[in-house]
Amino acid sequence: MKRKIINPYANEEAKAIGYNCFACAPHNPIGLHLEFFEEGDEVTCTWTPTENFQSWISTLHGGIQATLLDETCGWLVSRKCQLAGMTTQLNVKYKKPVLINGTPLEVRTKIKEIKRSFVLIDCQLLQGGEICSTAEATFFCFSKEKSINDFHFQPFEVEE
Repeated sequence: MKRKIINPYANEEAKAIGYNCFACAPHNPIGLHLEFFEEGDEVTCTWTPTENFQSWISTLHGGIQATLLDETCGWLVSRKCQLAGMTTQLNVKYKKPVLINGTPLEVRTKIKEIKRSFVLIDCQLLQGGEICSTAEATFFCFSKEKSINDFHFQPFEVEE
């Protein structure tokens, strides 16, 4: 079952403390405005690129692809571990061009392994059901206390 993850920072209070994420802040005027969903063990994201994010003609920039992969991994950690985390490694493999042609992209992430405070993640970016890029990511999870006190972490819940 696909359930939308509620962005706990999509409010004026979070904006006042500086939340303006390029990838997921709904009020960032030049951001991607990503939304995320939980589907069983996975966290997913669907987004349709526009020409504002191109590299070569009608082709999505690789840095934007990396952003989509990285951000979806971050939301996976926040939702599944309920902690703040940070990327320590992101290994992206570009397999085929992502076209800017109105076809939505789908990003799918899943925890591969947890080793103490580190979460190893597998991620795919698909267009039209075809894998265009993949990533292996490692995230470091902060303690619950540090997540709350230093990073203003709030629980990541889903719509019922």
